[in-house]
Amino acid sequence: MKIIIVGNGKVGYAIARQLAVEGHDITMVDSSPVALARADSTLDLMCGEGNGASISVLEEAGARTADLVIAVSNLDETNLVCCLIAKTMGAKHTIARVRNPDYRRDAALLKREIGMDMVINPDLAAAREIARILSFPSASSVEPFAGGRIDMIGIQVTERDRFYGVALSEFHRIRSAEVLICAAQRGDECIIPNGNFVPREGDKLYMVGTKSELQKMLRAMGRTQQRVKTVSLLGGSRIAMYLTWELAVSNTKVCIVEQKHDKCLQLAAQLPTAMIIEGDGTDIDLLEQEGIADADVVICLTDDDRLNLMLALIAKHLGAKKTIVRVSRIEYGDLMEKVGVDIVLSTRLLSASEVLAFARRGGVVSVSLLEGAKAEAVEVIVQDGAPVAGKRLMDVRLPKECLVCAYVRDGEAYIPNGQSVLMAGDRIILFIQTEYSKKVMKYFKGRE
Repeated sequence: MKIIIVGNGKVGYAIARQLAVEGHDITMVDSSPVALARADSTLDLMCGEGNGASISVLEEAGARTADLVIAVSNLDETNLVCCLIAKTMGAKHTIARVRNPDYRRDAALLKREIGMDMVINPDLAAAREIARILSFPSASSVEPFAGGRIDMIGIQVTERDRFYGVALSEFHRIRSAEVLICAAQRGDECIIPNGNFVPREGDKLYMVGTKSELQKMLRAMGRTQQRVKTVSLLGGSRIAMYLTWELAVSNTKVCIVEQKHDKCLQLAAQLPTAMIIEGDGTDIDLLEQEGIADADVVICLTDDDRLNLMLALIAKHLGAKKTIVRVSRIEYGDLMEKVGVDIVLSTRLLSASEVLAFARRGGVVSVSLLEGAKAEAVEVIVQDGAPVAGKRLMDVRLPKECLVCAYVRDGEAYIPNGQSVLMAGDRIILFIQTEYSKKVMKYFKGRE
């Protein structure tokens, strides 16, 4: 595909990096020569300096013949204008990043009136991801598939888990559940485990199943699933606003600590059900007096990654049961988890996941990047004439770097085995080591 990316900020760079790995013809447009120099020196792409909303700049970048134009600059309005101009010039598809909460109800209208194919909102995506994690208190990540019929959850293994030190085949024999443990992250190694795999403390395991079966599995492991009733948010960012709206559905009590007076007034006006505290999230006396760390979960949502880490460590020091930290720099994730942060969430990876699913097309419904983009969970619809269609999985000989985790047929979810036969139209959930994704996806696409 010929792709133009307008805006080489953190999100633009993350998207470009993932698309470049798949061999797309990419042109990066940005008004900053410094930002372009970084992309030019580290990624396989072309660069064009200038305003992405300029007709002449888009013309020079090749918008008239582009398959996809992705506008992810820091200004929503610039992104919208860019997509409108690119579509008028002849670009086949356009995607715009729109973050302003005022536009949250306008996504469908923007698509219809401007002709955009997709609107991405990293802050809203992050808020929804956090809300899903809170629905599975024991999980460190939750990825929904097939319209919510199937979930993939990630959990961090501890010595208290009943399958700690026990081979997976033995654990399943004793405590059955229609759940597939599809992957394990051990240090820097991503493993697709077999029945002989023995979980160790610190491993991160990914499990796939229906919500009820996953809950059954977690109970079998000895993990209680008490509902999250109270949440403290440190930082009154857009994510905090979106998350409070999401949590209002479950009547979760939300307290937000924000230092800026004007922002506190804005939050109070927009979020009448939340408690807004004006103060410094690093002020230990304030956090103790207000009982911030006594909440079921403390979530750090400022726009500064290093400040979020500090806030999480302070909350842990005060006795917080669970901490979640939002980061923009993916490389900070491993460090934060090593020093005690429970869950690290990358807004950049969430945006890149959405764009990847659109760029791949060919039946791909969604892509979830995992473990800093080293692995991914993909939902794909089996196409007519695909190599896997009508064959037993044991006969297809899929690459060992992937695993068919589940499939949905006629609204029913199934965990497959070697005898399972996939049919055209089935929704398949795959776990893939990212560097092999292009190779794996060929098995599920029809003949071109």
